[in-house]
Amino acid sequence: MLYEPLSRDLVVGVIEGKGKASRVPVLLHFWTHAGEFGDRRPAVERILNDYPQDAQVIGIATPGIYEGTEVDPEYRWVNFGDPHPGNDAGLDERVVIEDWSQLDGILECFPSGEYPGMFPWNPEPDGRYRLGHWWFCFFERHWSLRGMTNALTDPAFFPDETHRFYRALTDFYKRMIERSAKEISLDGIFTSDDLGTQRGPFFSLDTFREFYKPYYKELVQTAHANGIHFWLHTCGNIELFLEDFIEIGLDVIHPIQKYTMDEKIVAEKYQGRLCIWSGFDVQQTIPWGTPEDVRREVRFLLDTYDRPDGRLMLTAGNGINGDCPLASLRALFEEAFEYGKHICR
Repeated sequence: MLYEPLSRDLVVGVIEGKGKASRVPVLLHFWTHAGEFGDRRPAVERILNDYPQDAQVIGIATPGIYEGTEVDPEYRWVNFGDPHPGNDAGLDERVVIEDWSQLDGILECFPSGEYPGMFPWNPEPDGRYRLGHWWFCFFERHWSLRGMTNALTDPAFFPDETHRFYRALTDFYKRMIERSAKEISLDGIFTSDDLGTQRGPFFSLDTFREFYKPYYKELVQTAHANGIHFWLHTCGNIELFLEDFIEIGLDVIHPIQKYTMDEKIVAEKYQGRLCIWSGFDVQQTIPWGTPEDVRREVRFLLDTYDRPDGRLMLTAGNGINGDCPLASLRALFEEAFEYGKHICR
């Protein structure tokens, strides 16, 4: 390995704005999907083995949609089987909860936050920052169960049902956060909610403040009460919501998606009040750019978000898959570590 991983304390200091580490923390392995590279997988794994990841990332087992587990058959989001087996609709238009009249039964059998198999993998601490994660928080879980069209219109047409559903999700997540902090000794917890399109958020600020912000605030407060940071991945242009996320105490935001927001404006207005987990562009630069384009973009991101008190980490904006040339992947890792060390001198 060409570098030693950063210690937990150094990463905590960067997140909390207590100063830079010896280099910018990098978490590229998490988003690099070696299995998607086909016969190039061994070469990708060699690159990954050359560089550390500055956190232990630990997956948390959330419920299935229709099926529970052997340990708990009711560890699932709905209390019925798939009414449309073989449905080939797009992922965001598969409607699981077809009518809110089903909600009472769903909530009566809602999955338990005491599920004993919630932490299937708990590696021994190795001195790095420990980051737990789960996918699909509020909006993403909503559309995964109601379909995208319903998820966008339910706040207007079914506000009470939407609040009841989000209340149940929040209570489940809060217990998951509490247990994660205690049982697997996390330093931070990370979830996803893609709230934006390429041009702007999916919904208005008023909708965000009524249906999302209060529940997110509870999750952030629960994390902080248990001594851990709260991280959020949210794709698209979500600048409209950043001030509110800062107000409720969000610690880390990812990715500030390229070509949806102006990085320099975001850095000027918001950095210093939360940590930016800068996400390298995977829509254009990774598949189509040259290795030098990749290096130039790494330097741009680090220069833009660099602050004396830290508050900057680097990763990919989303999954790095088989459309990434190996030379560009190598350039991304090399520049992230080399230039990340340079700006911390």
